[in-house]
Amino acid sequence: MNLHYRQATETDIPVLIQMLSDDALGKLREDHSTPVNPCYLTAMQHIQNDPNNELTVVEHAGEIVGMLQLTFIPYLTYKGSWRCLIEGVRIKRGFRGKGLGTQFFEWAIERAKEKQCHIVQLTSDKQRPDAIRFYENLGFTASHEGFKLQLEAD
Repeated sequence: MNLHYRQATETDIPVLIQMLSDDALGKLREDHSTPVNPCYLTAMQHIQNDPNNELTVVEHAGEIVGMLQLTFIPYLTYKGSWRCLIEGVRIKRGFRGKGLGTQFFEWAIERAKEKQCHIVQLTSDKQRPDAIRFYENLGFTASHEGFKLQLEAD
């Protein structure tokens, strides 16, 4: 599949929101209001202004068919190495199961290597067994137990 990777822009936000909410979990946490909720615009500005964050989309034939966010994190561990955190992974319905996600991850891992990262890490909700299986098939291992604390917004 011929794919094009680029940084997301503000005009992409409605499509990105649609992809983020295209499952049972996403439907509960995303906002489809029109015009776009300003919180998404603020988040996009923060991402674009942070040199350690990249919100990347993948296009096929000019259509956005996938997205993910890379965050590059400096650490003192492993002799001051960098890590790449992958979050917000989505492949548009209709394009799943065709190898696009694998190609996108191969691209993301190469991007982490370019940034001289020591490790690539991610989390996946336990309610997404297909995603977990996908990551395991790519060579990711569930080597740590993850914890999250949900904070209430003001």
